Amino acid sequence: MRILMPAALLAGGLAAGGLSVSVLAAPLFTTLPTGMYVPVHKGLVTRFDPFMPISLVSCLLADVALVFAAPQTAVRLLAALGALLLASAMTVSLTKNVPINRWLSTLDPQALPADFDRLDPRERWIRWNRVRGALAVAALLVNVAAAAVLI
Repeated sequence: MRILMPAALLAGGLAAGGLSVSVLAAPLFTTLPTGMYVPVHKGLVTRFDPFMPISLVSCLLADVALVFAAPQTAVRLLAALGALLLASAMTVSLTKNVPINRWLSTLDPQALPADFDRLDPRERWIRWNRVRGALAVAALLVNVAAAAVLI
């Protein structure tokens, strides 16, 4: 407990904070001209990887360990809920945001596809980023509640 709960709170706080920053910065994407959007997006994404996956996985592993190691049923249930929320955030990342990031990384900002206006992923990326950010913040709040039960 002395290591697992602080690890869950630290990693969860870093993940929630990182995703919250990207949620707050995302509206900038909609104000940028298309030619500037692609390099700005690439620049931001490279700064969050591998930090975000490491934070999310670390918190998830700590929560799973708490499910088995916590002395109180309430803590085990909260840790399970936290793990579920984190797994959901990771699923959104892997199935929605990462494919967009990978596609954008292949583009040359000086020679965008002729139909980029039709393919422009900004609104989709922002919508899914808000979902995964909300899931990560909810997981952090659940972990804080679990820590409160332990006190």
